[in-house]
Amino acid sequence: MQPDAEVPQKHLSPTTDGADWDDIADWWRAEVADDPVYRHTIIPMYERLLANVVGPVMDLGCGEGQTMPVGGSGTIGVDSSSALLRHARGKGPVVRAAAPELGCFRDAVFGAVGSIYLVDLLEDVGRFFGEIARVVRPAGVLVVVINHPVFTAAGSAPIADVDGEVLWRWGDYFTPGWSEEPAGHRTIRFHHRPLDMLLTTAATCGWFLDRFEEHALPPEAVASMPGYEGQDSIPRLLGVRWHLGMS
Repeated sequence: MQPDAEVPQKHLSPTTDGADWDDIADWWRAEVADDPVYRHTIIPMYERLLANVVGPVMDLGCGEGQTMPVGGSGTIGVDSSSALLRHARGKGPVVRAAAPELGCFRDAVFGAVGSIYLVDLLEDVGRFFGEIARVVRPAGVLVVVINHPVFTAAGSAPIADVDGEVLWRWGDYFTPGWSEEPAGHRTIRFHHRPLDMLLTTAATCGWFLDRFEEHALPPEAVASMPGYEGQDSIPRLLGVRWHLGMS
């Protein structure tokens, strides 16, 4: 077997603990503007997972505000980048804050929090789940969409069999770790956690699992990048919906 199939680029979120995204804001906006993964998989999955929530909704890591309308008119966008928030203001009210620190918000004020491609960038995921549990009302909802942990492990990659079938090498899946991924003219630190660690950390902070979705790259993305051919049966995206237990 040869590792000659192309590795899909890990998707990022504009908010990460301590990183300044203002200098790569234009790069980020160009990345998501016509991204078939966003258009055909991420946004539809986010809409399903966030359906029937009671607001107000926080879009945490909202970036330029592309997904803020999904949460309805009561959505508040939160991001660390002033440059991206200038664009997000056209979609609703915004607040500048860097996850996982949400100290600017009072306890139990949100009906739901949603985040896309953010958890992968946070070193302290326990703080993320804990802070959101603080600002969300009892029985409130948390929706997270991330790169699938199968995809983010060190050494994981597609490999092509002798007959052309594309398989997946798991790499060091069970070991948490991080890597530096390209983001415009620089890099961003990207964290891997096995699925059991992610779900157990959420449960420890009081979150109860409601829904769990796994998806491969959409056909539109595979068609747009010849190197992705054969990867339409490999887990690439993960979406989870939790509700907060009553205290």
